[in-house]
Parts: sequence; structure tokens; C-alpha cells
Amino acid sequence: MIIVDTALAEREAEGNPIRVALVGAGFMGRGFVNQVTNSVPGMVVAAIVNRTQANAERAYSEAGVTDWEVVDSAEALDAAVKAGKAVITSDHQAVTESGSIDAIVEATGAVEYGAHVVADAIEGGKHVVLLNAEVDGTVGYALKQRALAKGVIITGCDGDQPGVQMNLYRFVKSIGLTPLVMGNIKGLQDEYRNPTTQEGFAKQWGQDPYMVTSFADGTKVSFEQALVANATGMTVEKRGLKGADHREHIDAATRLYDVEQLKELGGVVDYVVGAQPGPGVYCFATHDDPKQQHYLKLYKLGDGPLYSFYTPYHLCHFEVPLTVARAVLFGDYAITPAGKPTVEVITVAKRDLPAGHTLDGLGGYDTYGQCEAAGVTAAEDLLPMGVAEGCVLTRDVKKDEYLTYADVELPEGRLVDALRQEQAGLA
Repeated sequence: MIIVDTALAEREAEGNPIRVALVGAGFMGRGFVNQVTNSVPGMVVAAIVNRTQANAERAYSEAGVTDWEVVDSAEALDAAVKAGKAVITSDHQAVTESGSIDAIVEATGAVEYGAHVVADAIEGGKHVVLLNAEVDGTVGYALKQRALAKGVIITGCDGDQPGVQMNLYRFVKSIGLTPLVMGNIKGLQDEYRNPTTQEGFAKQWGQDPYMVTSFADGTKVSFEQALVANATGMTVEKRGLKGADHREHIDAATRLYDVEQLKELGGVVDYVVGAQPGPGVYCFATHDDPKQQHYLKLYKLGDGPLYSFYTPYHLCHFEVPLTVARAVLFGDYAITPAGKPTVEVITVAKRDLPAGHTLDGLGGYDTYGQCEAAGVTAAEDLLPMGVAEGCVLTRDVKKDEYLTYADVELPEGRLVDALRQEQAGLA
């Protein structure tokens, strides 16, 4: 979105910056605050919501912001913003109900809490950018319908792999090709990793061990590819995706797929492990025009029938401000469900678990997520990974078993379960 920089420069010149509130001042959230504060004209992080105040203070301090006010209401927040101060609060409703905030970046990675933040933001007429693939992949379509009714945008973000894939998908379609595979290049895939095995890596990079585990055990890539499938209408070739170990350049991975099968399925999402250039994303597409095939060969894209396009990086928080600008200034989505989900992320036991056990969270010791076609998920009553945390097992479960709703008791009164029911009833 090359026009974004010009539009932001105009907002800067007018003295009318986009005012963003961040919810969740973790590793990515801190990076986002620093990026906006020091590198993005025409935008300010007006408020940070974090249940631990010290984490919000750290985010502002690392970005060079030294003057902030701690508030507990929307009215106090608006007064502080009007006075030119940055704001810290532990109550997300202070920003969702504020008249001073244009958009909210939800970066907690928590499903139930994140669902409350997003629902309240939509009700408050705020655009929402999700650095929370888990919420999006679990109840994203229901939340989008609520947002449409309120005239606001809810979108995934540039920089995270799903948004980068959608940018590539839109580009490839715009030049006349038909995308048939959208994929993610991973460096590691081991379903049995846990916060203990990943503790050293997490400490090295200042990240949360549970979040890092969700990257390693396949849960995160499953949510990411489900988002891409739901945004494009694609599906999966098989449960858990193909997930080939491919140590060559990504261009050579075109031979892994049967083009006629891809066409019959309407395109698939997938990932490979170990390919170069990592950690990028890829799109394999076809072109039916022999004249254009000749040009594509001239331009070094090979003989087809699958042509390889890729982006060799994803820059996470560096690119999230672009999504905010796209939503606020242009009403554009980086990535959004095209309709009812085509792919869900289902829950698989990471180890033997006894009846009566309460399942831990994403990237934990108990479960990992895998992609499955939404129709199969519904027909087999499979338990979505996004609702598994806090569920109590009603029977003994073996390692690598797929969990169903019949295998668990759900916690009472959760918004995520209500949104799942709401989503199932949508057209």
C-alpha cells in the first residue's frame, strides 16, 4: 500500500494524527509502540491498556515517551489526550468508550479476553487491528458481521504472515493469475514442544514461553493458515496440512502439488519446513493464457503450470501501523473473512491426559492445534483450539487424539462460546 505513506504525511502536516490505543504491551506490543512513536508520521499511540501497569510504562519508556497519565475511565482518558499526554489504563473499556481513539490494536494473544476487547471496541465504533490470530481464527466471522453493522473495520495485520500472504494473493490476482496454494515457510515444526523446551529461546529474545511454544508446535501456523483460507475461500488438502519438509528454494516446491487436484479443491493453504528464503510466505498460481505463459517464462518464472511468487520476510510490528492506516484512512482490510469459515483449527492432545484434567492454554503442555476443513469440523463436532483453554476433560484422552465437544465440559459464561454459536447461525 504505497499510498499509505503519503496519506500519513498529510495527517502529520494537518496536525491531525490517527490516535491508536494498544491493548497488550507484550513483546510485539512494545515493538509497535516504538515503531509508531519514532518512525510513523501522522499516527500516535495515544493510550496503552495493560492489566500490569509496569508493562505499559515499559512500552512507553522504551519508545522514549516519558510523560503519561494513568486513568480509569473514558472521560479521564479523553481529558488527558486533549492535554497532549500519553495514557495508561488497566481497563480496556476506557479506550473502547473513548471519543479520542480512532483505532485499537489488540495484541494480547488471549482468546476470551481478546474477544471482550474486540466486541467492546466494535460497540464503541472503533476500528480494530488484530495482532491476535487466535481470536480471528476462532470467532472472526462473527466479529466481522458485528463490525459491518457498526460501520467499522476489523482486520488482521500486515507484517504477520496471514496479512503478508493476503498482500501477495491480491497482487498475484491483480496481474491476472489464479492463486492455488497460499503457504507459510517455517523453520521448525514439532508438535510436542512445550514451555519448558522453549524456555531458553524465549528468554534469549525476551518473549513469552507459551507464545514461543505455539510457534514451534504448529498451533500458530494452523491459525495463520486458517485465516488465509477463510479470507480466500480456500481449503486444506488434508487434516493438519501437507507440511512438507522442503530444504530447497521455495520455487522448487511447486512440484509437491497436483494442479488438477488444486483446481478441484478451489485452492489450498499449506506450509513447508526449511525452505529458502525463510521465514517468508509463498503463492503458487496458474495462468491459462499461452501468450502470458510465454511472457512469464521470459521473466524467469519457469514453465508452469504453477508459477512461484514469494515474499522473503514478514516484519511483524514494523508493518502493523500500515494496517491501521489502511483501515482508518481507506476502509481497507489487510485480511478478513470472505464468508463463513472454510477452515477451523481443531484441538489435539499433546500428551496422555486424564479425565477431570483442566486444559491449559495455547502453546502449553496439553494440546496443539491443526487445520481441518470447517465442514468436517462441524460434522465430527471437533473442539476448536480457540475454546479449549479451561475446558475440563470428561474422559481419559490419549496422546494425538482429536478432542470433540463431547469430551469436555466448557467453562460457564464465556463470550467466546456465545460468539461461536452466533457465528454458526450466520449465513
